[in-house]
Amino acid sequence: MMSADVPDMRSVIIRAAADAFAADGYASTTIDDLADRIGATKGLVYYHFRSKFDIYLAVFEHGMNRLRAEIDEEVSAGGTGLERLQAMSRAHLINLMTHLGHHHAIHQGVRGQMSSALKPRQRQALVELNALRLDYENLFEEVMAEGVADGSVRVASPRMAAKVLLSSLNGVDLWYRHREGQALAETEALADEIVELLIGGLRA
Repeated sequence: MMSADVPDMRSVIIRAAADAFAADGYASTTIDDLADRIGATKGLVYYHFRSKFDIYLAVFEHGMNRLRAEIDEEVSAGGTGLERLQAMSRAHLINLMTHLGHHHAIHQGVRGQMSSALKPRQRQALVELNALRLDYENLFEEVMAEGVADGSVRVASPRMAAKVLLSSLNGVDLWYRHREGQALAETEALADEIVELLIGGLRA
């Protein structure tokens, strides 16, 4: 029987892997590195995950599910299309800035950096996770279109506008680095400033 602490240890490994992939890159990170980060043996890591790629998949899935849950709250909160886009963008940015490692993992999967030498089950898992990401992106397009319909958003192509918006939001991870001890209020203020710059051009 699996012990009660298994889910907790898996979460510890996933968090450590997200940080390692963000800091050093997937290719440069080894199982030994992950074991060192959590103060455990390599055998313990392998007890929970069959390979480094399986750890990557868990990081991707964990990050994607958490992001989707936070955005769904904003979508269901109501308001005009523009108001919901603003709230969704803010939630996306705060999530990105506080969980950079997970976003790096998602973007690596998007760019196909993990596609070589995969086993069939791993390739299929990556396809399924990318489908979750596409579904998430489609949600922004749907709300963008609803904004056009209710008159709060002015764009010629909701699909193109949603892609540009998400690309701009995701691009923050190229330069942003979360400081140790940084207050959440500071992160939120920066997110508000960026969102205002991006959403301002959508207003009808």
